[in-house]
Amino acid sequence: MLDWRNYTTARGDWTREEIKEIYHSPLLDLIFAAGSLHRALHPANEVQVCTLLSVKTGGCPEDCAYCPQAARYQTELEVHRLMDVDKVLEAAREAKEAGSTRFCMGAAWREVRDNRDFDRIISMIEGVNEMGLEVCCTLGMITEEQAVRMKAAGLHAYNHNLDSAPEFYDKIITTRTYQDRLRTLENVRKAGITVCCGGIVGMGESDDERIGLLHTLSNLWPHPESTPINALVAVEGTPLGDRPKVQIWDMVRMIATARLVLPNTQVRLSAGRVHMSDEQQALCFLAGANSIFAGEKLLTTPNNERDSDAELFALLGLVPRVPNKKELQPA
Repeated sequence: MLDWRNYTTARGDWTREEIKEIYHSPLLDLIFAAGSLHRALHPANEVQVCTLLSVKTGGCPEDCAYCPQAARYQTELEVHRLMDVDKVLEAAREAKEAGSTRFCMGAAWREVRDNRDFDRIISMIEGVNEMGLEVCCTLGMITEEQAVRMKAAGLHAYNHNLDSAPEFYDKIITTRTYQDRLRTLENVRKAGITVCCGGIVGMGESDDERIGLLHTLSNLWPHPESTPINALVAVEGTPLGDRPKVQIWDMVRMIATARLVLPNTQVRLSAGRVHMSDEQQALCFLAGANSIFAGEKLLTTPNNERDSDAELFALLGLVPRVPNKKELQPA
């Protein structure tokens, strides 16, 4: 039986065999160990509430098989240019009033270019930071110099997901390499910005490939401060549009294993939550998830309404985490 006390100290030398043994533990033992570790290292009933806004939608030149924002796929997504700064700041104020403590801005770019659009992103970061919110961006690949500039503007976190294991990655993306993604994470770290990095469950990967993703994440050092675990939201018109809905047990197993190998990380229950019942979400929180995205959309896919989240929090006795920027400084 797993003993959660063996996992209280973070380490960056996990082997795949060690993670495989955890992942394939009896499910109830796994949930109990992960939940116990979570309560030992994190406030038991506290959940960080984040809002994610698509500030530039669609028209992306990449071929991520899950993504409706790829220009090459025929989806019903409406393409929008980069939003005005004032409209983004208005959305950030509304998110703060609704209880979010982190505001993340996403743009459907392959990479950031040093132009007027990036200048506008810098203004957005400065404005959101002045509101007292934790500021996160996900803009594609960035250089170290661009990361330094965003850090100076007040950026707290940068999201750049690995999506899957190295050995499965080229089955879903060919327009950038796994090493490209790791290089961006390295640039984020060098600039002193915290890392938000996770992956997607349900793209056709095997258990071993899910373990491979967790192995890669657990060997990033220091560990990502935030790890989103996404359930694929299949969008018609994309290559993965006919994939079946992810089983809740797969999500719980991923979250619990992530909690044990990433003990200090905010494990985020992200995309796909809209398809989960209250009971299923409760299982995810019990297994160690302590962060969610709130609001009606996650970039372009449906998400849970704020009212239903408030009801769920009241039912489960959960409370939103207050922003703590000092705590967000990288290790």
